[in-house]
Amino acid sequence: MKIQLDMYQTLAVAVLVLLLGNYLKKKIYFLQKFCIPAPVIGGLIFAIMTCICYVTGIAEFSFDDTLREVCMVFFFTSVGFQANLKVLKSGGKSLIVFLGLVIALIILQNLTAVGLAKLLNLNPLIGMCTGSIPMVGGHGTAGAFGPVLEDLNIKGATTAAATFGLIFGSLIGGPLGKRLIEKHSLLNTAANEDDSLLVEDEKKHERHTNMYADAVFQLILAIGVGTIFTMLLTKTGLTFPIYIGAMLAAALMRNICEYTGIATIHMGEINDLGGISLSLFLGMAMITLRLWELASLALPLFILLAAQVLLIIIFTYVIEFNIMGRDYDAAILVSGTCGFGTGATPNAMANMQAVCDQYVPSIKAYLLIPLVGSLFADFLNSLVITFFINLL
Repeated sequence: MKIQLDMYQTLAVAVLVLLLGNYLKKKIYFLQKFCIPAPVIGGLIFAIMTCICYVTGIAEFSFDDTLREVCMVFFFTSVGFQANLKVLKSGGKSLIVFLGLVIALIILQNLTAVGLAKLLNLNPLIGMCTGSIPMVGGHGTAGAFGPVLEDLNIKGATTAAATFGLIFGSLIGGPLGKRLIEKHSLLNTAANEDDSLLVEDEKKHERHTNMYADAVFQLILAIGVGTIFTMLLTKTGLTFPIYIGAMLAAALMRNICEYTGIATIHMGEINDLGGISLSLFLGMAMITLRLWELASLALPLFILLAAQVLLIIIFTYVIEFNIMGRDYDAAILVSGTCGFGTGATPNAMANMQAVCDQYVPSIKAYLLIPLVGSLFADFLNSLVITFFINLL
């Protein structure tokens, strides 16, 4: 029996798993303790249920995930509105250092995949199916490069690896960030850092119920203008995420209004709407996971994927945390890097939100992760992947 859910039903199920995740997070101590995002909790339970139904032949679920993309664009547009040039200037050096770390991670993921594949007497290109293609690249890059590698009779490996990374990236990010904060008492460093970075007047972040409509309109305008930016960017011949134009448009609107005073950007309301969009996006992403694809992976591929999880833990916990300053922002960056380093940028934002909800916000992390994850990571990853494939 095949159960087809349209986009409205898919959205409704996403809301239900989000509510379930929130309920379980309140009731089960370790879920709250380790900062597991609510959509991941409820979504993973639902994905396991659909997997059981598929394997036993009871039913196969099919989803229309049109609104998933809409929610993703709304969320990243809200992130674009946070790009205050005054704040970006103060984090300029950190941006360059963090970008360097991401490039190093991409190279290490591929070196680990290829090296371990050779140890297991596998074709190195099979190892590439578990490298930065599905890890930093996520499902989008896996879909783009997958057909190239699937000629080796490993059909679905890159997509399954991306699913594996998506799950584990969401599960380990929160706990790692929380452990660093508590082990090194980093909350003491958060207030001073935020005070220096947060230039805006606190009044700009006050919520007013009559301003939410204006906030929605500002988001929609940025998305509309962003389609023009996206169209111009695609003419370069490079591949960019669909939301990049909206992010740039939002950043432009924010800074024009900031410096000219021609309009007020309702940041508090926009942040709330962005948080809602993120939860809905992640809920839909989780319920549409096809967990049974992981079962088709052979034992060697599981070993390769386990090595990638170990790599991201060591890289973020030991290397990134120390290089980025061993402070509260560095701990939040660790949490976020686990998300987009083995999954996708929305997972990174969900990881950081889960930790920050328990402590305090990190302005630097909320700027660096989407900026690098959206603008630079996919582009640089594609170059590195192409180099490795041609080299092998």
